[in-house]
Amino acid sequence: MTSEIRAPAIRCPTTKWRGTGAFVGSFLALIVGAGLGFTPTVCRAADVPAPAEDEIVVAHRQALQDDPDSPVLGDPHGDVTVVEFFDYACSYCKAVEPRLESALRADPHVRLILKEYPILTPESLIAARASLASRRQHKYREFHEALMAYRGPWEEQAIFSTAKRVGLNIVRLRHDMASPSIANEIIENFNLARGLRVFQTPIFVVGDHILTGPSAQIDFSDVIAQARR
Repeated sequence: MTSEIRAPAIRCPTTKWRGTGAFVGSFLALIVGAGLGFTPTVCRAADVPAPAEDEIVVAHRQALQDDPDSPVLGDPHGDVTVVEFFDYACSYCKAVEPRLESALRADPHVRLILKEYPILTPESLIAARASLASRRQHKYREFHEALMAYRGPWEEQAIFSTAKRVGLNIVRLRHDMASPSIANEIIENFNLARGLRVFQTPIFVVGDHILTGPSAQIDFSDVIAQARR
C-alpha cells in the first residue's frame, strides 16, 4: 500500500513521557540549559496554523540532510534521502525496521539519515547516547540494528548487554557517552523536531515530504520511487 503524502494539522503525541521525575527534570534541564526552551510534552495544535509540509522541510533541509553528527546508513551519496526520527523504546519503530532495512538492501542508492529522538522512557535517552557514542568504535550500524531487534525487558542493563554482544568496549562506551557533542546532537534533534512540528515516533522525511500515513502502511519502495520523479 502506498503511503499518502499530504499536509496534515499539527499532531500531538500519541505516547507520553514516563519514568521518574528526576529523568524528566534532568532531560529538560539539558534542553533548557542549551537555550532552546523545548518541552517535548507540550503540544498546542491551536497555537498557530501549520505551513505546508514541503515548506517546513525545505526550510530545515540543511539540518535534516547535512548534519555531520547524524549517523548515515546506505549510500552516503544516494540520490534519495530518507530521514527517520526514532526512539529505541518505540514499538512502531521496531515494527517498521525490517521493511526499512529491506528497502535499503533492495535499493543501493538510498541514503538513510537517523535522528535519535528519545522521547518515551528514561532508557530511551541512555540508548540514544550509547548509540551515538558507538560511532567512535565504528559499531553504530551493528548496535543500532541490535537495539531495534531487541524485544526483551527495556532497561539499562539490556542496552549495555546488547552493546557488549555486538563487540563494543563498555568502559570506553560509557566514557564517550558523556561527551558534550553527544548531548548537543540530541538537543539539535529535539530542536529540529520542534521546527518540523514532529512530536511522535517514528517519523520519516523522504526528499521534501513528511510521510503522514501510519508507519505500518508505508511502502518504502514506492515512496522512494516517487521521490525520484
